Amino acid sequence: MKETSQGKLSAAKQNRMELMGAIRRAAIHEFSQHGFAGASTQAIAQGAGISKSALHYYIEDKEALYSQILTDLIASWSRLFDFDKQAGTPTEVLSDYLRRKLIFTLKNPELSRIFTTELLSGGHRLEQLWPEAVESTNRFAALIEQWNRDGQIRPLDARLLIMHMWAMTQYYADYAIQAERMLGASLRTRKTQQHILDELIAFVLAGCGLEPVAPPVSTSK
Repeated sequence: MKETSQGKLSAAKQNRMELMGAIRRAAIHEFSQHGFAGASTQAIAQGAGISKSALHYYIEDKEALYSQILTDLIASWSRLFDFDKQAGTPTEVLSDYLRRKLIFTLKNPELSRIFTTELLSGGHRLEQLWPEAVESTNRFAALIEQWNRDGQIRPLDARLLIMHMWAMTQYYADYAIQAERMLGASLRTRKTQQHILDELIAFVLAGCGLEPVAPPVSTSK
């Protein structure tokens, strides 16, 4: 009897987790398409495959759901770019940053666009999240400034470099349709993604006065 009860609890917990995941995916899609103001809980509920009344059993309201998604996004970026633990040459660190940011953008274009949409609407719901984002930027800027002092890269504005790298990678979320039209290729293919990454890395390294990364040696005959 005890094992049966535990099994039911485990199944219920699993079902709840799956439903919360479905709600989150539906919310990301809706907020990405319409922003906070234009998004509707009815559409989110439909996207998650539940009724609107059932949705409100799992979430407090639209505001709370939106805020949670923004909070999770900022936290994800902070974990992704932990510059307290960064080690390596400027070439290695910058290449790794671009790779991480571009991959996240390409894998999560709708989530990335929510951040941009929020900024365009005034960014009021980001006020409590800015300190964490600014602290992460400050850590990266301090590392770049140290490279400057050590003569490892050409003299430059560390924060502008960070913002330029951010803008170039974020483009592939915010302007994905345009990018695919101009490239004549899908951003979902590994070949296209690698080509974009290679060009980004070469461009940024050259701008920093660094030698480009040598392409891997082919072993094919």
